[in-house]
Amino acid sequence: MPKVSIITINYNDAAGLEKTIRSVIAQTYTDLEFVVIDGGSTDGSVDVIKKYADKITFWVSEKDKGIFNAQNKGIEKASGEYCLFLNSGDFLVNENVLKNAFSYNYSTAIIYGDMQIDVGNNQIVHGKMPEKISFYQMYSDTLWHPVSFIKRELFTKFGNYDETFKMVADYDFFFRAIIMNNVSTQHIPLEISVYNVNGFSSKSEFKSIEKAERLAVLNKYLPPAIVAYLTENIKIKDAGKKTIYQRIINRLK
Repeated sequence: MPKVSIITINYNDAAGLEKTIRSVIAQTYTDLEFVVIDGGSTDGSVDVIKKYADKITFWVSEKDKGIFNAQNKGIEKASGEYCLFLNSGDFLVNENVLKNAFSYNYSTAIIYGDMQIDVGNNQIVHGKMPEKISFYQMYSDTLWHPVSFIKRELFTKFGNYDETFKMVADYDFFFRAIIMNNVSTQHIPLEISVYNVNGFSSKSEFKSIEKAERLAVLNKYLPPAIVAYLTENIKIKDAGKKTIYQRIINRLK
């Protein structure tokens, strides 16, 4: 079984961080390392980290330059064959999920599963990823970060997260790897994690930033004529008006 590096970033979310940590250290999967990157929290998060320090492979608490700068720090400290990014507040669905996910010997570059979405009021929406990651999937949505096991060598080959993007550097990376470089992907019919919709990327006030950055990703890789054709001819219902998790929920209704 491959070694898995779980990378968790946090800033001033002590309660969410503890929930994430507890789900990781409860795993029955043995070939696992745990990297926690805290952005210099002042709310007691560091006390939470110290509480579980003997179960954490590496941790640091220092100011960073944003979400993806923190995740890049995590990549640099990781040594596993696969990386899973589980941000503070998100958590693994049960203690056997990693064991079940790697019950087969995969050699795929990106392995991805399904996700539970906590929308509040004790309501869970079950989000299922498509069997294949098509261009349309990446144009209309994305590959969900908290359920994706990414071979660490891909970051060496294609570069880490582009920190010029504040919200969609993960989308940019997946577009770069899957669409532009045709890396292999494998869907497993297993819910991997529970996604907390209170995270930065889910806040409705950032939807205009997300929309602009996603367009910037398309312009980064595709000729202007292709981008113009896509935006004029492939209409996404409520595109740009809803957050990613809202689009997921609408698609499942």
